[in-house]
Amino acid sequence: MSYVSHCMTTTAPAAPPAPIRTPCIKVCVVDGESGFCLGCFRRLGEVAKWSRFTDAERDAIMAELPQRRDLIRPEKLGLV
Repeated sequence: MSYVSHCMTTTAPAAPPAPIRTPCIKVCVVDGESGFCLGCFRRLGEVAKWSRFTDAERDAIMAELPQRRDLIRPEKLGLV
């Protein structure tokens, strides 16, 4: 097989990977008191490692986020 015919018979590139689910809303401000982002309620370490977590790890963190919001003083979230 010649080089040209070999290059023409290669398979098409694989489809891109599915996007990773994220709670990010592009409001990246970390509250020094709680250590949580005021936009997504994740910790900085979680944000940094997000793409390396498994789906199960990400799901576990996502399940905690509503409770984390309650740990931030309302005035920091603009609720008062």
